[in-house]
Amino acid sequence: MTHGRVAGDPIPTGKLPRQLLGRLLERVPSSPGVRLGPALGEDACALDVERGVLVAATDPITLTTAELGRSAVVINANDVAVCGARPRWFLATVLLPPGTGDDAVQELFTVMEEALDDVGAALVGGHTEVTAAVTQPVVVGAMLGLAEDGRFVSTAGARAGDAVVQVGPAPVEGAAVLAEAAGDRLRGLAPETVAAARRALRDPGISVVDAALLAASRGATAMHDPTEGGLASGLHELGAAAGVAVRVDRSAVRWFQPGLEVCRALGADPWATLASGSLLATFPAATVDAAVDALGASAAVIGMVEAGSGVRDTSGTPLPWPDRDEVARLLTAAEP
Repeated sequence: MTHGRVAGDPIPTGKLPRQLLGRLLERVPSSPGVRLGPALGEDACALDVERGVLVAATDPITLTTAELGRSAVVINANDVAVCGARPRWFLATVLLPPGTGDDAVQELFTVMEEALDDVGAALVGGHTEVTAAVTQPVVVGAMLGLAEDGRFVSTAGARAGDAVVQVGPAPVEGAAVLAEAAGDRLRGLAPETVAAARRALRDPGISVVDAALLAASRGATAMHDPTEGGLASGLHELGAAAGVAVRVDRSAVRWFQPGLEVCRALGADPWATLASGSLLATFPAATVDAAVDALGASAAVIGMVEAGSGVRDTSGTPLPWPDRDEVARLLTAAEP
C-alpha cells in the first residue's frame, strides 16, 4: 500500500508503483552472463559477450507525440550512455492508430533518423503496425551499446562520501510536453517563455549521451538520468539502487527557468516533473572538482551520498519520493 492505494485498485498512468515493481523484479532469477540485471533504479542491462559487455535498454514513449521519433531515440540512448557505453544500435516498434497517413509516418521516421545521426547510432530493426490498440502514435525503442573494455557504470555504484553532481537543468522534457499539451492554460505567461518551453526538446535538448560518456571517463561511480517522477524520483532511485541515502542542497540544483514557470502556472511540482535532459552522477570527493570542471558550466555539485536511506535536504527535511509524475497527473486530469 502507498499513500492510500490498496492492492486491487486500478493502477494510474505512469510508472508501476515501486513496491509492486520491486516484488516483480525480486522474482527474476539470476542468469549466466548477466552482469547487470533488472532492479529498481537501473534503466539498462549489461551482458557479457566475447568482445566486452553489451549494454541494452528499452523504453516506450507514451506521454507525448511531440517530437516522438526524437524522444524515442534519445531517451533510450540516454539509458545506455549512463552505463558508460556509447549507443550504437537501435530497434523500434512503431504502433500507429487507424487513420494515420503517409506524411505522418514519414515525418516520424525523418525525425528518428535525425536523432540517430545526432547520437551516432543506427536503426537496425523493429516493427511497424497500424492498430486500433492505440489512440495515438507510440514508439517502443530498444538501444544497444558495447563497452569493449568490459567496464560499465551502474546506478548502484554510489558510495557514502561520494558527491552528487547534476549536469543539465530540469525539468526540460516536462516543460516541452506541458507547453504543447496545456498551452491554452499558459496564456498568463510571457510568449517567449512558452516558446522556450515548446522548443526545449531541442534547446537545451534532452540528450545526456555526451555528458554521461564524459562523466564515465572521469571516474563516475554511478550515473542515472531522471525521467518520470523528475529529479526527486531520480535521486531516490539513485539512492535505492545503491542502498544509500542522499542529502541534497536545494539551492545548488540547476533549474530550467521556462520549465519552472510552466510548472508554476499549472500547479505542478518541478521536483516531480519529467526531467529527461538532466544527468545525475556521483564521484569520489577527491575527484569531483576536476570532474565538474571537465563537464562544464551546466554541471554542479548538488549533494552528498551518506549511509542510510532516503533523500533529505541540508536542513534534514525529507524530499518525498513522488508516487507519479506531474506530467502524467496533469494530462490525466485534463482527459474528458
